[in-house]
Amino acid sequence: MTTTAPPPSRPAPAAMKGGTWIEDWRPEEPEFWENGGAQVARRNLVWSIFSEHLGFSVWLLWSVSAAMLLKVGFDFTTSQLFLLVAVPNLVGSLIRLPYTFAVPKFGGRNWTVVSATLLLIPTLLFAHFVQRPETPYWVFLVVAATAGFGGGNFASSMANINFFYPAKRKGTALGLNAAGGNLGVAVIQFFLPIVVGGAGAFGLVKASESGLALQRAGYLYAALAVLGAVCAWFFMNNLAAARSKPREQLAVVKYKHTWVMSFLYIGTFGSFIGYSAAMPLLIKLNFWVPTADGAGAGINFAYYAFLGALVGSVARPFGGWLADKYGGARVTLWTFVAMIVGTLAVLWTLSQLTPNPTASVAIAEQNQQWFPWFLGFFLFVFAASGIGNGSTYRMIPLIWARQARTTTADGTPERAAALARATKESSAVIGIAGATGAIGGFLIPMTFGAPWIEDPVAAVKSAFLVFTGFYAVCLGVTWFFYTRRAFLVGRVPSLAGAGI
Repeated sequence: MTTTAPPPSRPAPAAMKGGTWIEDWRPEEPEFWENGGAQVARRNLVWSIFSEHLGFSVWLLWSVSAAMLLKVGFDFTTSQLFLLVAVPNLVGSLIRLPYTFAVPKFGGRNWTVVSATLLLIPTLLFAHFVQRPETPYWVFLVVAATAGFGGGNFASSMANINFFYPAKRKGTALGLNAAGGNLGVAVIQFFLPIVVGGAGAFGLVKASESGLALQRAGYLYAALAVLGAVCAWFFMNNLAAARSKPREQLAVVKYKHTWVMSFLYIGTFGSFIGYSAAMPLLIKLNFWVPTADGAGAGINFAYYAFLGALVGSVARPFGGWLADKYGGARVTLWTFVAMIVGTLAVLWTLSQLTPNPTASVAIAEQNQQWFPWFLGFFLFVFAASGIGNGSTYRMIPLIWARQARTTTADGTPERAAALARATKESSAVIGIAGATGAIGGFLIPMTFGAPWIEDPVAAVKSAFLVFTGFYAVCLGVTWFFYTRRAFLVGRVPSLAGAGI
């Protein structure tokens, strides 16, 4: 791309230090990028990842703690526990839109401070009420809902980082930012059992003899939230180039590809976050029975539940890399093929289990032999969803940048203005897609164990069959809109040959 060169002067390092507004930001210019721009972008990315990581951990706080509530004196049913796991995902998906629009309104650094501070609400409420078994269930629903604040961090963080990087580096930057956040799920699911005094780390850490202290996790993440807010205040920046009015951002709702990409993101990210939230309870429901001595028999979810989120998170940057190399649409297409195969394999494994209506230790031990197959196939699904997360998000800025380039002449002010508008609009689409995709985090746990479901074990099998059908629809949509060459050339010439 060729543009009219600006004056040779560049902002002094002091003008782009942390904690300031940056008025002049031109990441597409190689000289600007090499003379300090890359360092500023990298610094903001690091602290964005930290804040988003905390947000995801708090968002999924209930995914693992819900499975421990019975041990500390609460008397909730399986359906009630699944609802506690699902509610934060619903709230998190709904608030992603205002979080996205907050970045152009208040500044990325300013909103990161606010969003990190808001994490004090769910963490301190959690720490207070998990010590009180007499608390009514509806109170726990409200407390769990506040954990949705953590889900909003992803949308604002991704929208913010999208402004800092040039187009050719967005895939890697967005992939790292998202993966760092997604890892928060694995971290909370791995460390929470250990922090609160339960067994964990594949059995290497034994349970505390004094019992569980769930409140420790709440206090720990409240302290980390304060640290995240302080670091964002001193080390991140606001970009004047990101400023826009909500009306300008909302214009993207008129575009067809906004909703096509949002739909596909339900299949990828919705699966990742939904399965991550439900996995501890799924393991406990299908492979564990309580015993009179309180020890239990079968597979302890705390040993393995974090692996799904870990695999999906690590796979996400790989998905962005594959999208850069082979095209996001092609990678997304094969992602859904893999998810169909993996989901059917998980369903086959569950069909091999012996029903356990009497909570028999013998049956639990018999079913235990199928757990390695269940875990292996499920991790395959997680890996595919992670790759799909990276490839779909990589497609969004490419689609909008391609539209800008095909409607303007190279080297003109119109081209520069179109590319700037494309960055703002793609950031808005990233937020909308993130909000829509996160709805899967609510629907999946509810499909497994909604309050009106009488037999959660049977519902789990039916749910995986439904999910397989949905992935088939996503596969067809991807093919129709982005990989069907005749359609691209004849109907959407702006996307043809774009590597999308």
